[in-house]
Amino acid sequence: MVTKKKEIYYVEDDENIAQTVSDFLGKHGYQVLIFATIADARNALQNRCPTLVLVDWNMPDGNGAVLCQWIRAKWKELPIIFLTVRGDSRDIVSGFGNGADDYVVKPFVLEVLLSRIGALLRRTGDASGQYLSCDAISLDQEKTQVFCGTEEIHLSPLEYQVLLCLLRNKGRTVTRQNLLENIWDIHGNYVNDNTLTVTMKRLREKLHQPGCLKTVRSVGYRMEETE
Repeated sequence: MVTKKKEIYYVEDDENIAQTVSDFLGKHGYQVLIFATIADARNALQNRCPTLVLVDWNMPDGNGAVLCQWIRAKWKELPIIFLTVRGDSRDIVSGFGNGADDYVVKPFVLEVLLSRIGALLRRTGDASGQYLSCDAISLDQEKTQVFCGTEEIHLSPLEYQVLLCLLRNKGRTVTRQNLLENIWDIHGNYVNDNTLTVTMKRLREKLHQPGCLKTVRSVGYRMEETE
């Protein structure tokens, strides 16, 4: 059986350093995706949650602490290691204050970085499968929490199950019949088609009418990225 590689998002604008780290970690069972800007990393995170994030402290479009803070507001258990060139105590304090779990000082030995990644993941586990997201909407399956940006959204059990089903099938159309068969029967209660329409209306309202929640006329619904 082939073991799926743990995915790391590496936010680093130095192409040579990024490629060296990527090649090294790739030989030790990790799949590394490199992002040269904070904006690119945020767009990728909106689409899928990785196993761990490496964040360089100084980026061309902002400070790593800002990205750490944004990640932590949406994915509380996602492990973050930030990289600082100076080892300045102000960087370290700021990084931890904004949500980083550990730090490594540049220039670093690749084996040391590998060891720190392994140690952190042994403490935190792999939370990548815990989160589902689409645009600003994120769902924590373990805690059954839903967020729109940093705002927690309180859904009814049925609204939550509908959203969960749509996020698990992101990019694919889920038919109304499929929702009726797989969601409404979980408690053994019969719910008619009109109730699904009303539930979807309320879900949209609570999520502030998200553009990523599409209606496929006469078929069903689809969640897809718009940002």
